[in-house]
Amino acid sequence: MQKRTIQRGRPTGTTTYEAGPAIAFGMAVRAARTELGIAQETLAHLAGIERSHMGKIERGEHMPNLAIILRIARALNKSASELIAATEKNLQTEANENDG
Repeated sequence: MQKRTIQRGRPTGTTTYEAGPAIAFGMAVRAARTELGIAQETLAHLAGIERSHMGKIERGEHMPNLAIILRIARALNKSASELIAATEKNLQTEANENDG
């Protein structure tokens, strides 16, 4: 059996963006933000990111990395696991809607 060579970076043709999880995460962030009654700009400031970036996250146009997820969760007074659980719930709801 030949040993494979390890290549750095992503395989050719792959992307890091998947629309479904990005949209579901954005919905979770928006729901938590509106539950607190704070503006998108305020949340962005508390998380230390640009308001336009926060807008892209909430619209599902950008999937944040782990560091940004942790900062958003802290700004929302939630744990990252709560945001991820809400994201999973949104994904499950979407899957159930598409099935039936």
